[in-house]
Amino acid sequence: MSSRHTFSKNSWLPGFVALGIAWGSSFLFIKWGLVTLTAVGVAFLRCSIGALTLLAFSLATKTKLPNKPRHWLHLAVVAFLLNAGPGYLFAVGETHVSSVMAGLLNATTPLMTVIVITFAFREQKINRDQSIGVAIGFLGIALLTGAFNGLPGSDWKGILGLLLATFLYGISAPYSKRFVAPLHYSSTALATGQVISAAVLLAPFALIGGITHSSWNAKSLWGMLALGAIGTGFAYIWNFRNVRLAGSAVASTVTYMTPLVATLLGIWLLNEPFKITQLFGGSLVLLSAALVQKKFSLTDKFSKKFSKKL
Repeated sequence: MSSRHTFSKNSWLPGFVALGIAWGSSFLFIKWGLVTLTAVGVAFLRCSIGALTLLAFSLATKTKLPNKPRHWLHLAVVAFLLNAGPGYLFAVGETHVSSVMAGLLNATTPLMTVIVITFAFREQKINRDQSIGVAIGFLGIALLTGAFNGLPGSDWKGILGLLLATFLYGISAPYSKRFVAPLHYSSTALATGQVISAAVLLAPFALIGGITHSSWNAKSLWGMLALGAIGTGFAYIWNFRNVRLAGSAVASTVTYMTPLVATLLGIWLLNEPFKITQLFGGSLVLLSAALVQKKFSLTDKFSKKFSKKL
């Protein structure tokens, strides 16, 4: 009886691990895609393949998609903030910096969310620990990117693009909470509508700017199929499943797994360099994420120690 209960209790774990690997691998697949594709081509194809994957799943499960123009408008805004804009910016960023750097900077998303909430969504209050997390996060970014030593070459362009992408992620969370979460559709329906909208938004730019810059090769092909079908398609289903089975607090900790996966794959398969400052900077960024996501409290620990001394 207890073994069955344990199995049920931990049934979210395979999906959690799969999601961490899928999102952590995305930065490698972007690098592979860029061998053949333009930055807008990478963004468009990942969203198009993801949309087809989710649409097929929705049809197979007889999921009804949103049916009101106003709801599609909100989904289109989230699609720009969460898929189309960041998809393009991450591809641009990785033409200048390593996939390791991209994966580590992706962990600044919770930091950006708190900054956006502070100035634009004030009904969602932040506490003292989250404020401390913001300060630690900026220090981590400085160490991670080498800003104290001056950024070499065109690295600053890539870093700026990556941080702008996570800033868009930061806007998407409170916007979704206010305008999309209250909609009475299934998670699969919302995810499908969102990714379809992202592909539609990117289509004109892909047609104008072009999708490829050279002939296809095996790495680009498999990289884009994996990035689209898994990283932009099934990953959403796994994420919603994790939230349903384990709760949003546990599900959000995948944030700490993706940079690790991205770093290991970048070093192993792309032979990318990894500096000690990136280790320290990345650690501070993850600490910042933990604080702003309220995983633990520094102020509570200090106040308890202080009260014991008194």
